[in-house]
Amino acid sequence: MKKITNIARNTSYFTIALIIQKIITLAYFTFLARYLAPDNLGRYYLAISFSSIFITIVDLGQANILTREVAKAKEGAQRFINIIMAIKLPLIFGAGFLVFALANILHYPPLTRQLIYMSVALMIMDSLSTTFFAAIRGFHNLFWESISSVLTQLIVMILGIVFIYLGFGLKFLMLAMIIGAMFRFLLSSALLVFKWKINIKPVFNFVGIKSFMILTVPFAVFGIYQKLYTYLDTVMLSKLASDYHVGLYQIAFKIIFALQFLPMAFIASLYPAFADYWKNNKDQLLITFERGFNYLTIISVPITVGVMVITDKIMLLFKPEYLASISSLRIIILALPFLFLNFPIGALLNACDKQKVNTRNMGITLMFSIILNIILIPKFNVAGASITVFASNFFMFIIGMISVSKFIKIRPKKLFLPMMKVVLISILMGIFAWYWKIYINIFATILISALIYFMGIYFMGVIKKDDIKSILSSFAKKNI
Repeated sequence: MKKITNIARNTSYFTIALIIQKIITLAYFTFLARYLAPDNLGRYYLAISFSSIFITIVDLGQANILTREVAKAKEGAQRFINIIMAIKLPLIFGAGFLVFALANILHYPPLTRQLIYMSVALMIMDSLSTTFFAAIRGFHNLFWESISSVLTQLIVMILGIVFIYLGFGLKFLMLAMIIGAMFRFLLSSALLVFKWKINIKPVFNFVGIKSFMILTVPFAVFGIYQKLYTYLDTVMLSKLASDYHVGLYQIAFKIIFALQFLPMAFIASLYPAFADYWKNNKDQLLITFERGFNYLTIISVPITVGVMVITDKIMLLFKPEYLASISSLRIIILALPFLFLNFPIGALLNACDKQKVNTRNMGITLMFSIILNIILIPKFNVAGASITVFASNFFMFIIGMISVSKFIKIRPKKLFLPMMKVVLISILMGIFAWYWKIYINIFATILISALIYFMGIYFMGVIKKDDIKSILSSFAKKNI
């Protein structure tokens, strides 16, 4: 009972922290977009995206394995930290060299190169703190990681706002990020050393290093694919278009990226159930997948329609120069339902020991995305990158559903009939919002539209009393 309570508490900590962090991140991004011109915003996020890709070389899926192995045998935590530090140190130098070399080979302007160099320090500290918190997760403690994620983002936002009001430039905004990462690094390392009594030092045990590296291969490959899929479009846009277009693209991309906390929090509770039912109850596995699929459809489709309808109002939050992002946001938000639904599909594949299939699907989607970006960005700039995001997420959804259908019997009626109803109700809601947003306050429009939507899905049987009771009881259980 104590273990169950601890898991519920950890899930609650992490979910709440994730939501708060995403809200702070989105608020800070909105502030930056009100004060920075698109080209400067583009340079700032290009530097972060550029170094984020190469820092994957340093991580190589180590965090997942570290958490798993420490959870199995806590007395082995010291040995694993020693091995990982021995792996990381050479990789840090290698990744740093690659970033410095390619930033010059690609002939980025001096300011952009300086921002990229600074972001390397940020990513190194972030990589190390991720490793340390992964070990702490193995001790079934997510409290400090949750606190750290919120405080780090608060530090970055407060310093960033101060630096902008003082008239400082982009390098000081990057410095704010570095200071936030330094806080997280110092906290995580101090916790390991003083609370869990683990010495952070490399031990070059080549047999242990080889054994650990073999374990990380599936996670490493997937992690590399995922980072490239997330950040490569920004780098490609900078070379195939301009920093100005990168800045415009970030408006659309950050909004959809921020909304990912919804399926992430949902899957945190769904994944253990998938793993259990795969071993013990295949029928319940199918029912749970269908329920998760339908819940995320119910959440994502009205958000998609709502954002499309009020995009012009959303853009009033930013500088007038970002009005050119309206069409891009309306394109990229179409990816949201498929982005959300790819979470339960991926979680199901992983829980059912199909990690290789999931990794293969990510690799195929990455290649599809790169090819589309090469074709579309030179012709359509930001719109081309946005079309690629939509097409790639839809493509990954299709191949994911095909993969899932090979080991569980998909019932299309249970999945796609509710989806059709949700789409219809969302369109009706959107028509109402489109007409009335001119005459009434935007917040009143959103509130009334949401009420219309929830009444519609209830009366059309998409969501029933039992579903509402189930959702309410799940929240009650988290408070055990």
